[in-house]
Formats: sequence, C-alpha cells, structure tokens
Amino acid sequence: MSAPALANPPALSLRPALRPADLLVERVPEAADLIEKAGLGGQVGFAVADAQTGLILETRAATEGLPPASVAKAITALYALDRLGPDHRFETQVLAGGPVTNGVLAGDLVLVGGGDPTLDTDALADLAQQLKASGLREVRGRFLVWGGAIPFAREIDAAQPAHVGYNPAISGLSLNFNRVHFEWRRQGSGYGVTMDARSERYRPEVQVARMKIVARDMPVYTYEDQGGRDSWTVAQGALGNGGARWLPVRRPALYAGEVFRTFARSHGIELPQEKEATTLPPGTVLARHQSAPLVEILQDMLKYSTNITAEMVGIAASQAKGARMANLRASAEEMSRWARTGLGMQGVRFVDHSGLGDASEVTAGAMVQALAKAAQDNRLRPILKEIRLRDENGGIARDHPISVDAKTGTLNFVSSLAGYMTTKDGTELAFAIFTADEATRAAIPMAERERPRGARGWNRRSKILQQALIERWGALYGE
Repeated sequence: MSAPALANPPALSLRPALRPADLLVERVPEAADLIEKAGLGGQVGFAVADAQTGLILETRAATEGLPPASVAKAITALYALDRLGPDHRFETQVLAGGPVTNGVLAGDLVLVGGGDPTLDTDALADLAQQLKASGLREVRGRFLVWGGAIPFAREIDAAQPAHVGYNPAISGLSLNFNRVHFEWRRQGSGYGVTMDARSERYRPEVQVARMKIVARDMPVYTYEDQGGRDSWTVAQGALGNGGARWLPVRRPALYAGEVFRTFARSHGIELPQEKEATTLPPGTVLARHQSAPLVEILQDMLKYSTNITAEMVGIAASQAKGARMANLRASAEEMSRWARTGLGMQGVRFVDHSGLGDASEVTAGAMVQALAKAAQDNRLRPILKEIRLRDENGGIARDHPISVDAKTGTLNFVSSLAGYMTTKDGTELAFAIFTADEATRAAIPMAERERPRGARGWNRRSKILQQALIERWGALYGE
C-alpha cells in the first residue's frame, strides 16, 4: 500500500479527467467559489485523499499550519492506542500504609490515583464499599491522597476564562472530569446554593469548592485559591430565578479525597481531613477500581470532545515507556515527535493533547496523511463520531448518499473537521478541513471569550462550507 505523497501536493485530482458530458459534474461548484460564498475571512486549508492508497485528490493551502482545535484529539487517540494499547485500563487504589489488626489500621490510608480520566463519584462510592468489606473500621494515621501519576496542572490553557468547565486542572487523581456542580435557587429575597460532586447515583456536597453571591452585574464569576480551596463569587445580577452549571476544579486530589471521605463515613469509617502526599507511599491494596478499556474511553472522548480525557490519556501515553513528563507541554512535544516519526506528519506542533490551546499547528496535508495511514488497519474510523449531514433547510438529511465519520473542532473563530467519508459508490476518502480567523480571535477581550460576538455565526458558516466541500468531493470522486 503506497504512502501519501504530501511534500508538494497537487492542487487537483490525479484521477482521469471526468467527461464534460457528465451533467452532474458540470454542476459541481468550484472549491474557491464555495469558500468565497462562506465569507469567513482568515485562512481556509483542506486536503482530500483516497483513504486506501493515500493518493491526494485535491488541496488548498494544505501545507499551512492552522490550529486544529479538537481535531487534535484524533491524533491523541492514535497516540494512546499505539503507546498503551486498546485494552489498557487505569486503576484507582486505596492503600493501607501499615498493618490492619482487628479492623484498625496502624498507619496511613492512601487514595491513589492512577490517571483514570473517567473516575466518577459512583466509583468512589464503590471503593468505599470495598473498604468496608475489607473489614476496616478505624484509621489511626493520616488520610492521604496522591495524584502524582501524571504531572499536575492548574488548567489546560491559561488563555481561557477562569470559570469554564472544559478547562479544569489536571491530576493523576481526578473526579467527574475535575468539575463541581454549582446550582442555585431563589429563596425569598436571596438564593440557596449547592456545590456538589453529583453523579447518576449520588450528590455529595463538598467544601473544597465554595461559592459566594455578590451584589454586582459584572464580572459574572471570579475565582481565588484560598488556603487550598476553590473560592468562587458570582454576580447576583446574572442568576435569575435559578439554574446550574459545572465549574472547573483546581485542587482535584483534595476534591476526590473529600468525596471519598464522605462515603467512608457513611459506612462508619471516620477518616481524618485529607492531605496531599508529595510522593507515592508504599502500602497494601485494600480496594481498587478499574476503568473501562482504553478504546472505549477514547470513543467517548471523540464523541463528547472531553478535553481532560485527551490530556490525561495523552500524558499517560507519553509516560508509557517510563519517561516522566515534566508538564503538559513536554508531553505534547513528545506526541508531536511521535506524530512526525510514526505518522509522517511533517510540520506538526502540539502544545496540548486536546486542541484547546490555539498555539498548536497542523496542516491539512499532514492530517490527511495521518488519516490515510490509520486507515490501513482501520484503527480510527470505528471510534470516530458519525457526522450527520444537513438538508437544505438545516435539518438532519435522511438517507444522504454520503456517510461521514470524523472529529469536529471548535474554538472562537476556529472550526475544523477531519476524518473519513464514504461516497455513494462506496469509495472511502480521507479529508481534513481547517478554517481560522486568527486575527479576529486574538482581538477578543478575556471577558468575552466564552461567547464573543460574531463567533457563533462564523462557526455556522464554516460548518456549511465543510458540508459543501464534502458534497463536492462526493460528486467528483465517487463514481
């Protein structure tokens, strides 16, 4: 099977020219006309290739590096599958740091994070149940939490607003995607507020994150680290009668420890206030929880585009050969090297594993090369999300002749789509479309970065362009 040739990609298809008599082909719009109609400004780069041979069919600005946004997660998935394997499971443990005699632990109890990005409140409840079943009744030492399996980061991308839940801290001990649930209800002239670690089965309230309502209109949220606790304020003028949202957690190991301590107490095991361990203490395993297989975690990551999952599995992949990563950026650089050597992606530069940081750069040509290589053993398409194409009224098109499995990517004034499409006759194509108005994005004030003016409309036009290009390729290259 030949490798994609992308050093100097041709601008047009290398297939035999289609006959002018073909009226359908005569009606296919030119890519340049579609781009002009979209009116995006900034940059548009794309590439499309035969997925099985890697033969480049059409390109535009395919060697120009643009922010991939969450399309980066597709490369992270391939990286994790290669380094860790599809059956890899992350394990969270509870250790006894001393002998247990007649249910009494003469030593420390340690909640040990194993880098599981999917650990939730239900799993901690099950661990506490296991602890009770082990016969433990009392702890004479400390209650420690350890998240050092991967390097700690207070946030993924410092350029994001402080309160957005998709930009939490990273730790080897993470809970509920390192988010806390904030809910408010009007009660008379004031509000009732809860901060909890809710899951399908439980809603334990927490003190590691606290909220204060302040009489103001702006800013809506402020954040401060107060003595190892997340201290939030919210503008009363923004609350209305009630609502809820997920806020990021900045002290994830303590967050998980507090919730576990609550469940232990429900089983009659009183634990001391949790403290963070700087190194992993030795001990005997009393309880353990294993994640789902990695391939299932990655499929959910690609479907829901969870940033923290991408970062945690990406760092775990970087450390799979035994090298400790100093920080997230070092891990992203390791993935960049792997992408260049393992996938042939020239000119690629990642600053994280999720695509949240806009300093990452990927070319459309390099992305298509990676997709074509992954198609050789069909390791990526089965876990990509099905993208339903739209009809002329904007609704989901029924029985559209083109099927698409791909990863979307969205930042303010950045929109990307990359994956696989199957045409009406069964031809499989690999494609990547990157659009970005980086000048407009850079000018957005911090206070407006969650919902800047004009971004939603720009993104909508980009998605229309993406479908138009896909339909063009389906008409041209599907016989």
